[in-house]
Amino acid sequence: MNYFLLYNTMISKTLWGNIIKDFQERQFPEIVERDIHYPLDIPLDRAVVFSGPRRSGKTYLMYMGIKQLLARGEDKNSILYMNFEDSRLVGAASQDLNTLLEVFFEIYPDRNEKTWIFLDEIQVIPDWERFVRTLVDMENVNVFVTVSSSKLMSKEIATSMRGRSLTYNVYPFSFTEVLKAGKIEYSEYLSSAQKAKIVRKLEDYVRYGGYPETVRYREEWDRILREIIDLTIFRDIVERHDVKNIKMLKLFLNGIFNSKEFSIHKFYNFLKSQGIKVSKNTLYNYFGYFEDSFIVFSLKRFSYSYKNVESSISKIYVVDNGLLSLQGIRDYGRLIENIVFVELKRKYKEELFYYKSASDREIDFVLRNGKKTTELIQVCYSLDDFMTKEREIKALLQGSEELHCDNLLVITWDYGADEIVSGKKIRYVPLGKWLLG
Repeated sequence: MNYFLLYNTMISKTLWGNIIKDFQERQFPEIVERDIHYPLDIPLDRAVVFSGPRRSGKTYLMYMGIKQLLARGEDKNSILYMNFEDSRLVGAASQDLNTLLEVFFEIYPDRNEKTWIFLDEIQVIPDWERFVRTLVDMENVNVFVTVSSSKLMSKEIATSMRGRSLTYNVYPFSFTEVLKAGKIEYSEYLSSAQKAKIVRKLEDYVRYGGYPETVRYREEWDRILREIIDLTIFRDIVERHDVKNIKMLKLFLNGIFNSKEFSIHKFYNFLKSQGIKVSKNTLYNYFGYFEDSFIVFSLKRFSYSYKNVESSISKIYVVDNGLLSLQGIRDYGRLIENIVFVELKRKYKEELFYYKSASDREIDFVLRNGKKTTELIQVCYSLDDFMTKEREIKALLQGSEELHCDNLLVITWDYGADEIVSGKKIRYVPLGKWLLG
């Protein structure tokens, strides 16, 4: 008999048992109801996968589902939650996952027929995909998984799971969720004092963003965001991709944050002029790493020619406005445009582009559904200046003709109206109303 193996198995079972029982005794923290709705009784043979930037609330989204199960009367003994970044699990082997399941069934033999299994940050366990696919194949088992972008990028999930997943991207709080966190109700019939309170929350949201921790601990927003950036850089990028030049990586990220339109070629030439040696391919790799980690997004210019789309200079947006404010950016035009971009990514399934007309007039956002343009959106902090308003309108009207779309919207800070210009209706909607709409 292999006593060493037997001893290790006993230790493993004891460890899993202790962690499972800890969950059963846990009192859940206060949870903000997210605007992400996912099935608790999964209708297909798939696992629900939550993917997104660090500290965006993926774990709490699992807690939300567990609380909903308990609220509808499900037995807690039929629910297994495991956080694989628990310090007690350092060095756990892949085969321990089968031991985990065995221990859970041994502890709760009289659980309900249905079982819900929540596996948080499971990517730290080698060959986890095989285990999850095994669970998915089991009868009456619902599986939920969070994955950190440091180990598995969203575009890799479907491949790893062989099409056995329903993936939900999780971003920091929307403005609706910020109001929920502050227990602030919104309706069309609020008093002036209540409306003023919402406006103050919106001002905070524009400047400090919506990471759950910064919403809760506003006075510590800068320290929290620096920690998130450092964690993303070191765990999601440096460790995953074995990056050696950390100083260059940070310099590159600062360059991205401080550029509304970003050209790697121009940045490469800038570094070259400063006597800083780095290859262009390295910069392209760095940019890909930041995109994979959900920190930055690039928006392509729309063209009917695929070749022109791919070769266009991208506009750059970041996952949360607090990251821009951390760089000292106070341009409210850019800040609200960034919020609109993230909200479009969060809510809409359509393809998203920006556009420049034949006369080089720019439209901030073009929504496409298949071969059809469904909406043209301009974002402008203020239209008080006549020249500014004329510029935005002319771009929309020209884009409307060239892209065959009459659904025209201008998002502003506080102006709302419908206007008919050159026979076309243009809607003006205040940012807060649009975010809550």
